[in-house]
Formats: sequence, structure tokens, C-alpha cells
Amino acid sequence: MFEWQGEKFEFHEEKVDPIFQQLLDQLQQTMNNVPEIQRKMTEVTGTAWSDDRMIKVVVGPRGQLVDLDIDPRIFRKPDAAAMRSQILATTQKAVREATDKVNELMESQFPPEIEEMRQKYIPERESSAPEFTRTDAEFYAEREDGK
Repeated sequence: MFEWQGEKFEFHEEKVDPIFQQLLDQLQQTMNNVPEIQRKMTEVTGTAWSDDRMIKVVVGPRGQLVDLDIDPRIFRKPDAAAMRSQILATTQKAVREATDKVNELMESQFPPEIEEMRQKYIPERESSAPEFTRTDAEFYAEREDGK
């Protein structure tokens, strides 16, 4: 039997291919793990420091800024444009870290065969994580570069 979104699906075991049954069992286990994975995903953060260690950025699992520390020494030589660039670059690094952690959580739920299939049929892709995990900053940078 397989359960999804409260619906139960029954298969007559004598008619089900053992490989298909194994996939169904793995899928059921994955579905049972969803609440725990969702909880873990809400706890993900990404943290990054600027190259000069004057700016620290912490973002949540969806890339939203949750903390920003700016060393007061940065104001000794005020340069708004440089500070803006540092904050944006540091935030992008923190978002990438958070996104990578979320991707790792998601990918840990897939059977190993999924990664094997990806490597066999789509070897040029670095990860089986979908395109939607790209950050807003990456999309924005692409648009700005195209102008």
C-alpha cells in the first residue's frame, strides 16, 4: 500500500514488479520524512563575511536577511558605493550557502539511483537540484549584465 496526501493506493503484491515495489517503498519513506525535512529547512541559515571581515551577513532559508553586522571601523573612510557593493556581495555569498544547505537536505531524500541517472543522462549538470534553487541575486545579476 502507498499513501499520498491522505489517499491510500493499494497494489496487489503478486502483480507488482519487485523493482517497482522497491521504488514505491522508497517513495513512501521519502513522503514520511517530509515534515522533518521541512522543519530542518526552516532552521537553515547562511552566514558570510566580506573579504575585509568588516561586514557579516546572515540569511534565512529563503535568502531573507535576518542579521547584519557592520564593524564601525568601516565608517572611518565613508564610501557608500563600496559599502553597498560589499553588502550585496556578502549577502550573495550567504544566500548561496543557505541555498546549498537546502539543496543538500532535498537531495538527501532522493534514492541514490536518481543521482546515478542524472550523471548518466545529464552529466553536464553539476547537481540534480532544480533550476528554481538559483538565487534572486543570480537572476538580477544576469539581467543587469544583459543591459
